[in-house]
Amino acid sequence: MNLNKLFTLQQTLNERIQTEHGLTGYDLFHEQLLALKVEIGELANETRCFKYWSKKGPSPTTVILEEYVDGLHFVLTLGLTLRMTDVEIKQMDHETNTLTEQFLLVFRAISELEQSRTEQAFRTLFSHYIALGEKLNFSTVEIEKAYLDKNKVNHQRQDEGY
Repeated sequence: MNLNKLFTLQQTLNERIQTEHGLTGYDLFHEQLLALKVEIGELANETRCFKYWSKKGPSPTTVILEEYVDGLHFVLTLGLTLRMTDVEIKQMDHETNTLTEQFLLVFRAISELEQSRTEQAFRTLFSHYIALGEKLNFSTVEIEKAYLDKNKVNHQRQDEGY
């Protein structure tokens, strides 16, 4: 996955949104954190991994992938906000985690980033989020393509006054 490319595309989208919505210069860190948490909650809801009381299966893979890249938009946005775009994402051992446990690791990492705003905390969040994608059986090629597709949709939405 070409992270430099994704950060650049995300920066372009963020700048457009901030300009068009009169938000240039505003500190949106907390809104971005909450947006990420909401997107991850939506992703978990589509996987249904925590719904032990239900027999209904997960949503189609395409829906889950789209929700995953919605979250990726905000992970990238947080990196841009914190000026942490040149990070090395370390491989996380997620083999022993259930999908539910992996979601909880991501939520914990978001809380840690909120408290510390350090590069280490951002790197941990990004690594756990990539591991979540792996746990969902998405390849980096699939993730990047889905991100590019959704980025175009997000620009179209801005064109339409979303």
